[in-house]
Amino acid sequence: MANTFGPIANPTPQFDGVQGFFDFISIIFKLAGTAAGLFFIVKIIIAGFGYLSASGDEKKIAAAWATIWQSIIGLIIVSSAFIIAGVIGYIFNINILNPTIEGPNP
Repeated sequence: MANTFGPIANPTPQFDGVQGFFDFISIIFKLAGTAAGLFFIVKIIIAGFGYLSASGDEKKIAAAWATIWQSIIGLIIVSSAFIIAGVIGYIFNINILNPTIEGPNP
């Protein structure tokens, strides 16, 4: 059977040696940041439904507002970590979020 799509190359570099370790850690940090952001957005939506279904109960309204504020603060902390890493990387001319190791040319 002929290969319909032709040769398909791996789009990501292989994880080998030290560079592969830093790539792996970078991917893990990005995944954790994305998961935290999605978690906080879901918490805001759930707290919004809690606020809407409180039916005037002051305790439920206060709990919903507390959850909303905590989620917003968490979202700000997670996003500011990436912003700070980008600014520091720009100032010092290093790529913190996608590190590369430069070595001697073979």
